[in-house]
Amino acid sequence: MTTDQADQADTPITTTTVAENDPLERDGLLNDETRDQLKSETTTFKELGVSEALCEAAEALKWTRPSKIQVEAIPVALAGRDVIGLAETGSGKTGAFVIPILQTLLEAPQRLYALILTPTRELAFQINEQVKAMGAAFGVTTATIVGGMDMTTQAMALGKSPHIIIATPGRLVDHLENTKGFSLKSLKYLVLDEADRILNLDFEQELDTILKVIPREGRRTLLFSATMTSKVAKLQRASLRDPVRVEVSSKYQTVDNLQQYYLFVPAKHKDLYLVHLLNQAQGNSFIIFCNTCANTQRIALMLRNLGFTAIPLHGQMSQAKR
Repeated sequence: MTTDQADQADTPITTTTVAENDPLERDGLLNDETRDQLKSETTTFKELGVSEALCEAAEALKWTRPSKIQVEAIPVALAGRDVIGLAETGSGKTGAFVIPILQTLLEAPQRLYALILTPTRELAFQINEQVKAMGAAFGVTTATIVGGMDMTTQAMALGKSPHIIIATPGRLVDHLENTKGFSLKSLKYLVLDEADRILNLDFEQELDTILKVIPREGRRTLLFSATMTSKVAKLQRASLRDPVRVEVSSKYQTVDNLQQYYLFVPAKHKDLYLVHLLNQAQGNSFIIFCNTCANTQRIALMLRNLGFTAIPLHGQMSQAKR
């Protein structure tokens, strides 16, 4: 962030609170977890202020009920406020920003309406699929701008002035600096998805460049992060105005349906234990995370030799192979 931006006074943050006239809340009969669970299970998208057309689009995607982060964030965003959403991966936060963007876009159609920044190309493609699925019936157009892809093809896509751009910061800056006629001066929505990961990947300079070329007045900003680090707080001060903070996760929380276990085993026997666990859970799909590219390759070869169908996936492979 620029010095001027970082030195600004801390932006006041409004935190969502539960209605004081709720008798169960007033009498202290519900804890936070139970209250949030009940609220999520009984609330519908229509009750959040989502239009009938988008409710039908959500139903077509089998989004039967809004998630916790959607319940908290969507009404605030539809009210025109900036949002800081703290939620873990897999919590439904994509819908928490896609639905408000599409609803306000349908109310006032405009090209180059929204920019969604993500830390990785894979996440960008996932978000693009959801935006297209939600907006297909309304003629919403998108462009995915990420590294490892042809610049000319992307420039042509930007030349068509799509409604929504999903991008990684580095490649977007490349186009802002080198693609003739491309500008974000009319942008109405900025989304920073997984902001903590964006900053961990050292995209601070690129974010600073982007913030300088997009309008500050009349722009709404939605920032989503798993944790509120000092870097994220600094970014919030530089890019958001009077934000409402909605939080459905703690620092080390994961999604409710994820089971986690750990085993202490001798290092020299790790491969043996790994193969045993895979055999014990036959018929399932697995993702095995390794600490190095070489180890990824080694384990994939070992599992293939033992009869497993295994493929390596790491940073030293070309994008096409990945």
